[in-house]
Amino acid sequence: MADGTYDFGAAKVPDPYSLPLDLLDPARPEAFEQGVELGYFERLRKEDPVHYTAEHKFGPYWSVTKYNDIMAVDTNHETFSSEPGITIAEAQDDFPLPMFIAMDPPKHDAQRKVVSPIVAGPNLSAMEPLIRERAGQILDALPVGEEIDWVDKVSIELTSMTLANLFDFPQEDRRKLTRWSDVATATPESGLVESEEQRRAELMQCVGYFMQLWNDRVNAPPMPDLISMLAHGESTRNMDQMEYLGNLLLLIVGGNDTTRNSITGSVLALNQNLDQYEALKADRSMIPNMVSETLRWQTPLAHMRRLAKHDTEIGGKTIRAGEKVVMWYVSGNRDEEVIERPNDFWIGRPRVRQHLSFGFGIHRCVGNRLGELQLKIIWEEILKRFSHIEVVGEPTRVFSTFVRGYKTLPVKLHAL
Repeated sequence: MADGTYDFGAAKVPDPYSLPLDLLDPARPEAFEQGVELGYFERLRKEDPVHYTAEHKFGPYWSVTKYNDIMAVDTNHETFSSEPGITIAEAQDDFPLPMFIAMDPPKHDAQRKVVSPIVAGPNLSAMEPLIRERAGQILDALPVGEEIDWVDKVSIELTSMTLANLFDFPQEDRRKLTRWSDVATATPESGLVESEEQRRAELMQCVGYFMQLWNDRVNAPPMPDLISMLAHGESTRNMDQMEYLGNLLLLIVGGNDTTRNSITGSVLALNQNLDQYEALKADRSMIPNMVSETLRWQTPLAHMRRLAKHDTEIGGKTIRAGEKVVMWYVSGNRDEEVIERPNDFWIGRPRVRQHLSFGFGIHRCVGNRLGELQLKIIWEEILKRFSHIEVVGEPTRVFSTFVRGYKTLPVKLHAL
């Protein structure tokens, strides 16, 4: 909350200060779903910034919760490996999904290089008019004065259109991308899928659809879309089906969840901090600052994990070879020792780009500039059309410790 306090009165998860420190487990999806997760990290930063959880569904792990310690892990790929996975969940031996973010050099570097041109400066400049046109069309179709779900009507629409464009994927099927993105990180407990078997079946439908696109592109001259790039890339053209699926899901989740939840988070944050909303309306040149502050405040991907390659030390704690290390970006972005007024949403913040939401080092988010561009454009277009986007009810949040996002956000639009 804006003042740094946390109300656990109505929550079904325990107050973190009521638990013995050695039993504190911040990887509780129900805490994220109920919006009370920040209290767990606040206590860990104060009392045990490099914290060991001995018992967890996915096995023991270390939590790194302070900004500088997270940076030290994230920028040291020689000590901390991204293989075999980047979330706290265990990689599944019977359903492996290799992807370049969960690889170490040199294979990581070679595969990342294949897709990075699509989000380089010249291509972003070429995409900007189309993104702006679509943003305008989405906003112009919204009813003024009626309650709508911002997530469904705006956040998902813009990001799915953009993602379909990157893949040269049929726009009429773009909501499949949204569904596959949700399913990729879902568990049966989330309510999105009924079982792990259903989840796997839907992901195989995903790769089946994309295999058709691959076959079309591999037999045609190279084109500037992600599937053609993968099909013709020297380090990706011989991928097997599961590695293709893994990289597809990386690109889908990276291109969908992060931007979609930041667009939603910006509306919520400005409503919770109306002085900042007024400041933004008074000076639209603050939109890029607001975008960066939203990315810090929202932290759309809450964590990344690494595996220690050898014994090492972080924050005075000895990490043994083979142990799992979770970098909690959501906590580092609220680190009182590095971030001034960390619990405030403050669009005039000095050094506003000093956040961890895109990661650092060789795995820094490849599409970060595209995400920022979409958020900037949608707000430029919003301020041309509406005096206020009013949040009229509580958001519903995602049941996940990885995706920090929203399922719904009820709003009403007010005309200029």
